[in-house]
Amino acid sequence: MQRTNHKNSREDEFEPAGSTAELLVLEPIGYPLSSVLDDYPEIEDAGVFEFYAREQWNGCIARKGEYLFDRRMYPDFAYRIKEVKPPGSVIGMETLIIVHEDNATTPTVEFHSNICFDDVIGQDTAKQKCKLIEKYLMQPEKFGKWAPRNVLFFGPSGTGKTMLAKALANKANVPIIPVKATQMIGEYVGEGARQIHQLYDRAEDMAPCIIFIDELDAIALDRRHQELRGDVAEIVNALLTEMDGIVEREGICTIGATNRTNSLDPAVRSRFEEEIEFSLPAEEERVKILETNVATFPLPVKDVDIKKIAAMTKGFSGRDLVEKVLKTALHQAIIEDKEEVSGKHFEESMGKVLHKNGTVMDNRMYS
Repeated sequence: MQRTNHKNSREDEFEPAGSTAELLVLEPIGYPLSSVLDDYPEIEDAGVFEFYAREQWNGCIARKGEYLFDRRMYPDFAYRIKEVKPPGSVIGMETLIIVHEDNATTPTVEFHSNICFDDVIGQDTAKQKCKLIEKYLMQPEKFGKWAPRNVLFFGPSGTGKTMLAKALANKANVPIIPVKATQMIGEYVGEGARQIHQLYDRAEDMAPCIIFIDELDAIALDRRHQELRGDVAEIVNALLTEMDGIVEREGICTIGATNRTNSLDPAVRSRFEEEIEFSLPAEEERVKILETNVATFPLPVKDVDIKKIAAMTKGFSGRDLVEKVLKTALHQAIIEDKEEVSGKHFEESMGKVLHKNGTVMDNRMYS
């Protein structure tokens, strides 16, 4: 059997085996020479294609930007490697192979999230409720029709919804497919629905796994407002079909995340068996968020009262604290070529945020 994966099309050339590739994303390129078969040969069954692809390229070194040539299904048809995880790894019989068609957005598959539950500060109620999902992902066969297939994370932006989904995947040791809902909106009628079905087809091949749809309201917008975007109805219908389990897909948990529950289509919202609320951090939690992130600064911190900052930032999310307070203070110190981040830098960053929010800082934080 001939195998090729080098840019200069050398065949039967291999390197010493390395780690096995977990994910291989291919882009269809075409035939090296003109042919009556100039069009991309449509893959009718992704599972069959993936089986033959693994078998014929088993043992090949996969590098981003290089080519693989089909020798069995569509002889001499070329695919360019768009992504391989880990880089420079070997294609094996367990490698997940995705063909990136029609310039569609390929969801990123995170096989090994290193985020833990302890990394999500606060949200104790949400963590407790996630234990059921964890048990389902670890032993889906035990749940039968009583599986927690659809779960809604809701609450203000920046409160840890994405982090907790990744921590859950890590704890259950399953893959997670994180998707921005806006990525699923197609340019043409029917494209959005097709991408949703393809997403679930891929998840079924990887099950048990998590599909995490962030900004869910972007595609599950109340259909009463569909005149704002003409493809809403067909996207919502495709999502409903998948969430209803008309096609049995065991081992998949869909987690939707939104900060606009009132904008969700009632039919979609009713499909979530569980709604888990995320709240803004309390003062003691803000202290911990600040302390944890300050500890990772590349510069030392001097004369900064973390507790005072926490007291003044009521209503801030964890993301607000990191992006608007800590990062601004650190960047200002770097701009000034300082060797440390001082209270002055935090005072200035707090002043900007509070002024923007319409709050006056009556007294200085630091003497």
